[in-house]
Amino acid sequence: MSQKVIVIGSGFGALGAAARLAARGFQVEIFEKRDKPGGRGYVYEINGFKFDGGPTVITAPFMFDDIFSLAGRRREDYVQFKPLDPFYRIFDHHGKAFDYNDDPEFIYSQIEKWNPRDVEGYKAFMATTKAIFEKGFVELADKPFLTLADMFRVAPDLIRLKSHQSVYKYASQFIESEFLRRCFSFHPLLIGGNPFDASAIYAMIHYLEREWGIHYVMGGTGALVQALGTLIEELGGRFHFKAEVDEILVNGRTAIGVRLADGSVHYADHVISNADVAFTYLHMIPAKARSLRNSDFRWKKLTRYSMSLFVIYFGTKKLYRHDGRLAHHNIILSERYKGLLTDIFSNKKLAEDFSLYLHMPTLTDPSIAPDGHEAFYVLSPVPHLGADIDWNVAAKPYRDAIMQFLEDNYLPDLQANIVAEHYIDPLHFQNTLNSYMGSAFSVEPILTQSAWFRPHNRSEDFDNLYFVGAGTHPGAGLPGVLSSAKIAEDLICAAVGLPAMPSTPIPIPA
Repeated sequence: MSQKVIVIGSGFGALGAAARLAARGFQVEIFEKRDKPGGRGYVYEINGFKFDGGPTVITAPFMFDDIFSLAGRRREDYVQFKPLDPFYRIFDHHGKAFDYNDDPEFIYSQIEKWNPRDVEGYKAFMATTKAIFEKGFVELADKPFLTLADMFRVAPDLIRLKSHQSVYKYASQFIESEFLRRCFSFHPLLIGGNPFDASAIYAMIHYLEREWGIHYVMGGTGALVQALGTLIEELGGRFHFKAEVDEILVNGRTAIGVRLADGSVHYADHVISNADVAFTYLHMIPAKARSLRNSDFRWKKLTRYSMSLFVIYFGTKKLYRHDGRLAHHNIILSERYKGLLTDIFSNKKLAEDFSLYLHMPTLTDPSIAPDGHEAFYVLSPVPHLGADIDWNVAAKPYRDAIMQFLEDNYLPDLQANIVAEHYIDPLHFQNTLNSYMGSAFSVEPILTQSAWFRPHNRSEDFDNLYFVGAGTHPGAGLPGVLSSAKIAEDLICAAVGLPAMPSTPIPIPA
């Protein structure tokens, strides 16, 4: 009889791990507190619109291909990816735009509009990020750091690659233009980090984008959630919805199963938590069963958490796609860049200005909105709940300020044309997604919370409790959480004597 694995939550880390383990012959059951899968990738369906709740950027399509390949399937038979051009359109505070894609000559022409001298600097920057990518992603992303020896083994390489520097400082060595420095160092914000604090190892995200492109999932990211769910069920996996896990049951160093909010108990040979790591330890495992390393003191006092997000999903009866102003992915940067990030991450202050990510998926895929309508979401990084902000009071004025800004600068007559709207704030991340402090990306990606210093993929306290998702190694973002799923598969298979399955080799672009 095959062994049973219980997976808590159904975000991409959980779906990746469940699919992999089901393909290896394990009995897999997924328990999700909400009414459908996705985690942060939940889909809101409002007035005929489909709004992706979270991830919208597919940066490493081969990682999804690998999951389906392990099961003897082709990802293309389940869901379609469409490459985007440009990847992003980045606006300065005057509304002047910078586009980039995977065409070096096009990028050089865009750089020349801002500072011709930075063309050569950008070439040097790209040459160095390749080495960072090969070490940080190819070699280390899907390898666990369970012992201090694992960390010592890679420390010389991390020092050589200047991982102690921030991404912003690293990019600034090559780029003179302040605006272009922001364009080539904003990527840590996509995984919950401050570009002025996050390790230079995250400069590899720009290289990853350049080499394999930015893709959109036709039908929205929710279509990818559905595809993985279908694959898991085809492989014999089972989903339980509206099934909130209250407690991970333990006996000594063994996790023996879970108890749900309805009191029912389910047993397993292995337990994987895709829930927030801090929430898992603080609320799902009794304090008396945890070691000092995973005590309340660690999670409440010693750990730094990422910022939160304020996200507005909205649909309009007016079409904006024909004016050419916006791309699919738009980043609108505040004039007060470093000061704003300091307010968000350090001062824990809700500033009057903001930098925004504006997603316009109907530019690529009109099917996710009713005919003749446009779908958007706009995201603003905000402090987590460690800030003295009452979101029950602050949310509506903050929403109004963002929408007025968009109407004044990018989407004329916006508010008169809105026919569907929903927003989430840090309270949503805390109360619905069970993320400690309302953090949107769990543990903040700084050097002292990376690799061995990050929450481990296998619990130090329980031999068969594993973590996937943003809070564990290697971190947030779809490539990161899918890598954590591969680690969980390898560790569980090793524990039962199954050989590790090599990943499909990373395809090298022509």
